[in-house]
Amino acid sequence: MKKDTQCVQAGYRPKNGEPRQIPVYQSTTWKYDTSEDMGKLFDLEASGYFYTRLQNPTNDYVAAKIAALEGGTAAMLTSSGQAANFFALFNICECGSHIVCSSSIYGGTFNLIAVTMKKMGIDTTFVSPDASEAELDAAFKDNTRAVFGETIANPALTVLDIEKFAKVAHKHGVPLIVDNTFPTPVNCRPIEWGADIVTHSTTKYMDGHGAAVGGCIVDSGKFDWMAHADKFPGLCTPDDSYHGITYATKFGNAGAFITKCTAQLMRDFGSIQSPQNAFILNLGLESLHVRMPKHVENGQAVAEFLSKNPKVASVTYPGLPQDKYYKIAQKYLPNGGCGVVSFCLKGGRKEAEQFMKSLKLIAIETHVADARSCCLNPATSTHRQLTDKQLEDAGIPAGLIRVSCGLEDKEDLIEDIKQALERL
Repeated sequence: MKKDTQCVQAGYRPKNGEPRQIPVYQSTTWKYDTSEDMGKLFDLEASGYFYTRLQNPTNDYVAAKIAALEGGTAAMLTSSGQAANFFALFNICECGSHIVCSSSIYGGTFNLIAVTMKKMGIDTTFVSPDASEAELDAAFKDNTRAVFGETIANPALTVLDIEKFAKVAHKHGVPLIVDNTFPTPVNCRPIEWGADIVTHSTTKYMDGHGAAVGGCIVDSGKFDWMAHADKFPGLCTPDDSYHGITYATKFGNAGAFITKCTAQLMRDFGSIQSPQNAFILNLGLESLHVRMPKHVENGQAVAEFLSKNPKVASVTYPGLPQDKYYKIAQKYLPNGGCGVVSFCLKGGRKEAEQFMKSLKLIAIETHVADARSCCLNPATSTHRQLTDKQLEDAGIPAGLIRVSCGLEDKEDLIEDIKQALERL
């Protein structure tokens, strides 16, 4: 199926007499006739469900759709995008491990990796998304277990050279994990460019309406865990907490990563997406292929308007020919990336605050990638835990404004921005 059809049809195909819409399995538990039947599930000898903290049919149908869209072999839903990134990394890292990570990532993820995971004994070397192969090479250590980056960084809008990062990661025998939230698989499929694991905050464009928080992890099924067994004992040696199963040998490259992530991390952390949220997410996915071109159209129009306004110091949008990432965006995002535009006013942080107060249609929200347009100043909200130096390193000056262009008429969006600029 083409991507447009996958958005509507993949993941769940009802049989004769079954519900046309994905059913919501709003149940915590499942009933079985014998302990033996249930035991087979706990031993991973049979497929099925016994407790929603681990798995739920509604979630699995939706995860299967996202796996198909990304071109992966297996996927799982999580309670949030933050949980998805944590699970994806912690599934192959432990105390004493090391991560190589792009410095240009969402502030919450930066804090997760740099602060919280550091407390767990996992160190990270942050590298520029523009780092050369030699610079990337230098960041690796003997205990490096993963490379992480965002296809389009939030909110710096840097575009990751996925092929380059994948090449260096594979040279060192570790997987590349890419957060593909902003472009979605409609506009970019990182697995086709060498990424091994793809994550999403489904709260954003996939949901599309600010209705349901969630996340997703997709495994490409291409990374050979047993070829690097010494680096990934959790996948390549018996799991004493789960009947001595060796995930990589029992489930192969196509299923080992997600099975371990479910059997271990979802079991112990319980960051499951609610079935009701998964149902809402699927409604968003069914129109994703229709909505994304409109977001891109609006983002492009707003970026072009801002680039010509004398009160604007700079505009960041990969669709602008003068943008630093325009050329690489043409490679990875030929149909456009997303509807998010970042810009700085000549008056800095003070004018940014005044500008946002003057908006009438575009709302100030700690959100992005919604049907409704919104904006915020990351330095005082999502990235406020970063120092000014860290903000600069991440490509997010203190006066930067992030505008997420929704599905309204682009002329109305431009008019609102225009009147706010005139009040400065």
